[in-house]
Amino acid sequence: MLTRKQHELLRFIQVRLEETGISPSFEEMKEALDLKSKSGVHRLISALEERGFIRRLPNRARALEVLKQPENAPPRPSPRVPANANDGPRPQMTPPSAANDVIEIPLHGRIAAGVPIEALEGQTTLPVPAALLGSGEHYALEVSGDSMIEAGILDGDFALVKRTSTARDGEIVVALVRGEEATLKYLRREDDMVRLDPANAAYEPQVYRSGEVEVQGKLAGLLRRYN
Repeated sequence: MLTRKQHELLRFIQVRLEETGISPSFEEMKEALDLKSKSGVHRLISALEERGFIRRLPNRARALEVLKQPENAPPRPSPRVPANANDGPRPQMTPPSAANDVIEIPLHGRIAAGVPIEALEGQTTLPVPAALLGSGEHYALEVSGDSMIEAGILDGDFALVKRTSTARDGEIVVALVRGEEATLKYLRREDDMVRLDPANAAYEPQVYRSGEVEVQGKLAGLLRRYN
């Protein structure tokens, strides 16, 4: 049997999923249940998870799924149907599932949008709207420098990168130079040479032998913070 607060939280999560398809935030749950701190929400969530009423979807922020309702839960009202809509079968109602709205991807250090600097120097995670990403494996890098400003990539932006070792001419890539330094540039190939082009007239292209440059991914999207 659930406590009153556990029951209230379960119901709140279910209603929010039905209305928006997105799990409520911990702050919203705290306010809805009139709790003093988010630690109380964490305890309630853990208790509901242990009892099999909800589950947390892995690698996604704010993603909860309601698995069942308590046996003593009040009956849910049936959806209203207009009076003139009785000439056919009613549609079957399917239980809501949490929208895959946010995905946690690895955040690897800073990458130069100027002269090459070391990237992949550490690893945390960054929550990213799933709509910004397509299929495949992705990671994020914080941009340092202004050499790509004419492509709309600014210092402090987060570059969302699809992991790949191949790219077409003209695509913006993460290029590892001489196995040590990584940079974000347009990729161009000229015979057995590779040219990494900036998007800023103040910078010169960087030209290397093809064996000196390894493509580690190509730009899939950007995130920007406004402070």
